Amino acid sequence: MLTVLSPAKSLDFESRLPTRKHSEPRLLDETTALIDVMRGKSPADIAALMHISDELAHLNATRYAEFTPEHTAATARPAVLAFNGDVYQGMAAGTFGERDFTEAQKTLRILSGLYGVLRPLDLIQPHRLEMGTRLATARGRSLYDWWGGRVTDLLRRDLDDSPGSPVLVNLASQEYFGVVDTDALDARVITPRFEDRDRQGTARVVSFYAKRARGSMAAWLVRHRVRTPGRIVDFAVDGYTYDEARSTPDHPVFVR
Repeated sequence: MLTVLSPAKSLDFESRLPTRKHSEPRLLDETTALIDVMRGKSPADIAALMHISDELAHLNATRYAEFTPEHTAATARPAVLAFNGDVYQGMAAGTFGERDFTEAQKTLRILSGLYGVLRPLDLIQPHRLEMGTRLATARGRSLYDWWGGRVTDLLRRDLDDSPGSPVLVNLASQEYFGVVDTDALDARVITPRFEDRDRQGTARVVSFYAKRARGSMAAWLVRHRVRTPGRIVDFAVDGYTYDEARSTPDHPVFVR
């Protein structure tokens, strides 16, 4: 069983690392080629392409210029400890033990606009390149075109090697999961949904809380060594509980 997440815009390259374990991204040739494309963009081009401020555009132009194909512990950081958005704060991977990191490396994957597919301990350098970016390349007009079937092929191989059932737990956003060809994946896909009740008792998805819940579930799956889909309904963290009446086998709903 394999779990997939989205990356985060917020990064942490300063805090103390809780592990020395690391690995190298497996699609670095593709990543380096994408960096070459982005180096041809001016800060103004980047601002328009990504719909970001001039300040962020200049920051990322500098990041592209300084990016090196060699990923070492001196220049990069394990992905699960570098991303610092809501999902990763919910996951709190900084509190993992060494065995948790080993389990995560087997069962957790992060979809990435720049790196394609990352294992948790794959080293990454500071960057921003969202999967939904309409970036024209020799392969098409988007990053979905750029990655083509490469992401799906790698996930399929990882599913074959992962412990437990041939199931993909999708905790990624629609933007990132759109790069996966579920028909070619040849595996069952389970997509949990997280809702919060308002004062009137109506349950709905609240983006901020749902992102944190995805991270919490990813961490729970790792810590509890969950390798069969039947155990997913046992998730009960931060007040969320399984709502059987509103769930289907491939779309379990958790409400708080």
